[in-house]
Formats: sequence, C-alpha cells, structure tokens
Amino acid sequence: MSVEEQAPSRAEVRAAVGPQSSEAVFLVLRRMRVPLIVLLTLFAISVLGLTLIPGTNPDGTPWRMGFFDAFYFMSYTATTIGYGELPQAFNDAQRMWVTLSIYLSVIGWAYAIGALLSLVQSRPFRQAIAVTRFQRSVRNLREPFWLMAGHGHTGDMLGTWLDDLGKRFVVVDVRDDAVDALDLGTYTADVPAIVADASTPDVLVQAGLLHPSCVGVLALTDDDEANLAVVMAASVLRPGLQVIARTSSASIKARMEAFGEPIVIDPFDRFGDHFAVSLRAPATEQLADWLTRAPEAPLPQPHDDIRPGPWILYGYGRFGREVTRDLRREGVEVRIIDAGTGLVDEPEGADGAIVGDATRREILDQADISSAVGFIAGTDNDVTNLSLVRAARRANPSLFIVARQNRPENAELFDAMGIDLLLVPTTVVAQEALAHIGAPMLWQFLQLASHQGQQWSAALIDRLVERCGTGSPELWEVSLTDADAPAVVRVLQRHPVVLRDLLRDPLDRESTVEVVCLMVDSFDGSVLAPDDDYVLRAGDRLLLAGRPAGRHSMESTLLVDSSAAYCLSDEPAATGWLWRRLTREDARR
Repeated sequence: MSVEEQAPSRAEVRAAVGPQSSEAVFLVLRRMRVPLIVLLTLFAISVLGLTLIPGTNPDGTPWRMGFFDAFYFMSYTATTIGYGELPQAFNDAQRMWVTLSIYLSVIGWAYAIGALLSLVQSRPFRQAIAVTRFQRSVRNLREPFWLMAGHGHTGDMLGTWLDDLGKRFVVVDVRDDAVDALDLGTYTADVPAIVADASTPDVLVQAGLLHPSCVGVLALTDDDEANLAVVMAASVLRPGLQVIARTSSASIKARMEAFGEPIVIDPFDRFGDHFAVSLRAPATEQLADWLTRAPEAPLPQPHDDIRPGPWILYGYGRFGREVTRDLRREGVEVRIIDAGTGLVDEPEGADGAIVGDATRREILDQADISSAVGFIAGTDNDVTNLSLVRAARRANPSLFIVARQNRPENAELFDAMGIDLLLVPTTVVAQEALAHIGAPMLWQFLQLASHQGQQWSAALIDRLVERCGTGSPELWEVSLTDADAPAVVRVLQRHPVVLRDLLRDPLDRESTVEVVCLMVDSFDGSVLAPDDDYVLRAGDRLLLAGRPAGRHSMESTLLVDSSAAYCLSDEPAATGWLWRRLTREDARR
C-alpha cells in the first residue's frame, strides 16, 4: 500500500486537529472576562455621569453633554491621550466627576493590564499558544516527515542523521529540556515540536499522525509502556503506516508485534547478536557497524583480537541473559556472577552462578578470572560497571572488556577506560532505526551477510574502501522500473544490461562511478555483492552504497536516455555544455 493510499483526506485532518486551535482564544476570554467587565463598567459609569451632571454656557444658560461627546471625552482621557478638546468649559461639579473618573479608569486599566500580564506568563496560556503554533506548523508541512515520539539521546542522534539525509521530522516529548534542545540544534529545516505525552492518541493526531505526508512513526521514549501505547495508536488510527519502536522488555516486544508489523528494536538482543557475530566473523560485524553509521563516519576497527576461551559476566539481568544466551549458542563458556537479584528474578540458564560482588578479588578468583579471555560488565549502573572493569583488569590485564554504558553523559569516562567493546543502547537503537529509514533493504542485506563468513565480508569492505573511501557510504535503493529508472528500462527492452555498464560514468564510460552494489533483489531471490557481470532485469531492486557524486552521476544514467544509451549501449554521447544542461533539465523532470 502506498503512502497516498494510507493517508487520510485533508478534510479528516482538519476535523482531527481543528478544534484545539481555538484553545488560546477561549483561555483569553475566560481569564480576561472579569477585568474587561470591570473596565467597561467603570467607563460606562464615567460616561453616564458626564451626561447627567449639568454644565453652564458662557452666557450662563445650563447645558448637558450628549452621550457621543461624553464617550469621546472619556475615550481620550481614559487612554491618557488627552486632546483637551471640550465642547464647553466644565463647572466644578463636572470637574469633580472627571477627577473621580480619571482615578477610576487608572484603577481599571491597572487591573486589566495586570490580569493580562498574569495570563501571558501563565503556563496554560503559553502551552495553548505553543499547541496552536505547533499545529499550524504540522498542518503546513508538505514534504514527507516522520513523527518522533521521544527526543532523548536516541532521538537527537537519529534526528541529526535524518536532517543530513534531507528528511523532515516532528517531535513530541514530555520533557521541556528535550524540546528546548531542538532550538539549539543545527538543523537545516525547522523542527515542529511540542511538550506533551506521546502515549495519548489525541497528541499523536495533533502531531500529524493523520497527516497525508506522515510516512512513519518513531517510538523512542525511555518508557516501554509509552512506546507500546504509541505503537497501538498508530496501528489503530493509521493501519499500514511504518512504525519503528524501541523496548528492552521481551513481554512488551511481544505485545507490540501483536499490532500490525512494527519494527521493534531491542538493543540488548541486537547487541547480543552483533557480539556473537564478532566472535565468529569480526569483519562481518565491522561491515554491519560501518554501514549503519551516519554518512562519512570512519571505518571501525574489527574486533579480531578476541581469543577463544571462557567469559565472565557480571549482572544477570535482561542484558546479561541475552548475551549469555547468544554466547552459549556459539559454544562459548560463560561464567555468571551476580549480586543475587537477577538470579532470583530469572534463574533459568544461571546454573552454577556465583553470588557476590565482582569488585572483590576473592569473588573474581572464585570465577577463575585468570583463565578467562573476556569480562562483561552488564549492570544498569554506570558507576558499578566502571568499577567492575577496573577490578577485572587488575586481576587479569589481558582480558577483552565489554561494558554497558547506560547514560550517554558518561561517555568520556568510558572512553578514558579504554573499553574494547561498548554497548550504548541509545546508539544501537538509533543506528538500526536509521538503517530501516534510509534503506529498508539494508536490514535484509545485514541478515543475509551475517552468514557469509569472514573472508566474504573482508573482501566486500576492501571493495567499498577502494571505490568509495574509508568514510561510511551513503545508502539508497533503486528499482529498475519506469518510476525509478525509465531510461534503463527502455534499454532493457532492447538488449540485456550487466551491472558493470550501469555503474559507468555518463561523462566517461571508461570510468566507474563511486558506487558499489551491495545486493540485488529479484524475482529469483536475493544476490549479495553481485559481480560486475551480473545480468540485470526489469523489476530488480538494487541496494547501493557510494559517494553523493557517484549517486548523482548514476541518476543521470537511470533517468536520461542519452546517458543510458552511452553507458549501456556504447553509443557516442555529446559532452558539451548544452547536452549537460539538457541532462539536468531531464533529470529534474
């Protein structure tokens, strides 16, 4: 189902978010009702008094001021303009009344202005104004955007990467500081944001869940129950909309997966899988880590110095159980140490566990740390994990250290400790979410690549570095269809096309663009890292990695007939200024 088919009509959008827009107006009328009544009453009494008190003409005859003259006089008097324009000179009685009216008007204005200032400074009014402004910003969005529920460390990282990719997003968070941080960010486009509870369906609707341009929802809060509520609301209100959610609870994950087909990211489960791959094929994990990083990130070092042997794990909680299960699946011996809580909550798989504090040398000796090759500090407390790392290294300096960093602000401490492999749950969630958003085929590629082995992954890394450099490449997908590659499809109707020809430079076909094909998904199945002689067919989907310049050059081949003919058929092509100008115009169309 396409985004257009999933999206509601604009009338439904207006019906969903329209009524809340008048909250600020009703709040003003409610709060300012009494001050305005007092001010108007004093003004009316002053005008009425001027009309009732008789005056005297210069010739001594009595006269009375009309309502219009009285209203006009009190208007410029009460507003302190003070024209001084009088129909007749006042007598003493009129002067007394005007004096009283002046003081009454001052009191009335002071009361009204004070009430107005109090209203403007009140939290409900500022929130109503913020909601109105937020709704207007979301309603005016025309390009596709993601609805991000929760803007902590994960949301901040992912938002920066989305902005680098030119993708818009809307933020909902319950914390003022998280929303305020968006104003300090260096985003290329404004980010509509609101302080509200994303677990409330009405808030999600106001944030654009029913907007035609909303292409997906990101449930990234620190509360698993709130993320579950977001997944449920998105599934019920926008069936078929892509939803990416984080959780560290197996039960919450199962409940999320009961609603539609959300992409649920469990950082502990993902880290355990990646860690197991690192033991089996370090280059494969190096490739996966590199491709899921932000564009131009440096090539990470492989963890190829891990020796075979037993491991010691401290902290048999949710993370510890996942890692233990994955390591034992790889045939690795795991010795468990825990303070006792984790063993009581989930004793399965903890046979022979040692109860105690692993910062004490006798407990480490009891686990025979001298024969271990690695140590995992997996508690939910960063101070405890850092203490465990220091104690383990003192007992066995040759250990490979794995640690869990729970709070992003402690990054400098963990960096100073020289941890060999670090789990930062927020980073794991952000990287995988980006992989699903930037190139949905990447997740399928990584799943298949994890079974290819060390040599295959190392060869692909060398190929990427040779053609694209050591910065992490940009990833994108291309379908050989009339929509994505009309010029190539027309050539395919005449003769076969191999991958080598598709990767030729449209300005010099003897050169190759800075692009590598990671996978081809066809009717016959998926082919990983196809060679240059791979024969392409109409309808194939390609996962590509490369530099932005290479992507731009390749788009010319995909869209422009003259470029496709030159690269795919060895037909001569004009390379002058006019042809290049027309090429750009065709590509835009």
